[in-house]
Amino acid sequence: MKRLFLLLLTLLLFVGSARSFELIMPNEKKSMVNTNYAFFFGRAKGYETISINDERVYIAPNGAFAHSVKLKDGENRIMVRSTYGMQIYNIYKNTIENQEIPMEEFSKRKAIVKNDNVPLRSTPVDAGLNRMSHLYEGTHLIVNGSKGSFYRVFLSKNKEGWIAKSDVMLVDSDYDSPAEFLGMDSERFKNAMIQTITFTKKLPFTIEDNETEILFRVYNPELSEDSVYNINIPKPEKYVYSVNSENGKYTFKVNKLTENINECTVVIDAGHGGREKGAIGCLGDEEKNINLKIALELEKLLKEKGFNVVLTRGYDSELSLKERIQIAKDSGADIFVSIHLNSISDIPMNIHKNRGTSVYHFNKNSKELAEYVKKSTTRSLGSHDDGVRTASLAVIRPTEYIGILVETAYMTNPLDSVLYTSKDFAQRAAQGICNGITDYFYSEK
Repeated sequence: MKRLFLLLLTLLLFVGSARSFELIMPNEKKSMVNTNYAFFFGRAKGYETISINDERVYIAPNGAFAHSVKLKDGENRIMVRSTYGMQIYNIYKNTIENQEIPMEEFSKRKAIVKNDNVPLRSTPVDAGLNRMSHLYEGTHLIVNGSKGSFYRVFLSKNKEGWIAKSDVMLVDSDYDSPAEFLGMDSERFKNAMIQTITFTKKLPFTIEDNETEILFRVYNPELSEDSVYNINIPKPEKYVYSVNSENGKYTFKVNKLTENINECTVVIDAGHGGREKGAIGCLGDEEKNINLKIALELEKLLKEKGFNVVLTRGYDSELSLKERIQIAKDSGADIFVSIHLNSISDIPMNIHKNRGTSVYHFNKNSKELAEYVKKSTTRSLGSHDDGVRTASLAVIRPTEYIGILVETAYMTNPLDSVLYTSKDFAQRAAQGICNGITDYFYSEK
């Protein structure tokens, strides 16, 4: 009788565990983190109910669920309980002390930029919307202070910037002669305006995209505190711009977007790929695969409209961000669209707020396209309008093309999981993006 009871108990436990929920994240029962929240998402089975630390969790019709737990410093014991079983997770949150970084003042010193494409920033922070320009290798700078991993760059008596210490080499020798101004020139074409300015050295510069013009400023602080050269180039409604440097000659170019659809090149970037899976969904779906499906559908639709189309990847391959940008530049991209699905960052989970379609841009020349694509994609998908946002994302930072990044839905939202796992999701998302690009192309202000 006792053996029979143990057999039945074992059987019941086995059946319960077989019918119990499947957690995609976290994937370890014990972990150590630096985040403020722990995220739990996965798939419930049958008519299962789930609670996490005694808080009832919403389960979507397809079984998807997601929940966040606020962590305290040190040990956190989290209980995930369902109709058929229970699991305990132990998550240790490291204590992070925010210490004020002191400012160090020192006399002016000369520094040389070591590489191309080095950010000159408005604040000593390696993130955010603080890029003033990207400097070239061999640019001559004056630094007069430091904070943390940054040097303060003296540009003029009214302007300063910041540059990473790792991107420059301090020069201990005395100043040589200041850079000399050699001349300026300009050329106007049907769809472009080119302005050049030449010095005997490479100098720091900043770029401001204003309401009606692009303002390029070149600084020569070795000559004087007031030595600033302003170049104002009017901009059309739809435009791209670029800066090139050869020795001390700077070429600033503003181009009007072509009005001939057969001459307009759209580069489609399917985010992630290869070993880089991207976000993982509540049901275990990998973002990289959905991105690619949308990209391939979008390629067909845009070609039917008459656009030239280039894919950064047409299969499950791994590309760096630099490689994606280089493909766009080598292809002469006019428009660049990077396709992704979103995920929740280190914030409280709100399935009614953190959902839907959002579009990101970095440069002002891309905001209008972002608005068009967001509007048409939410309409096509029937998704929640998650807005248009500005973000410093590598693939949409270049000004040589009009670049946006589309987050079609949230991988980690159970409501959105019903949407992105539907059979026609890729086609509908692609149709929405295509409509937005086309509407933007033919729009007039």
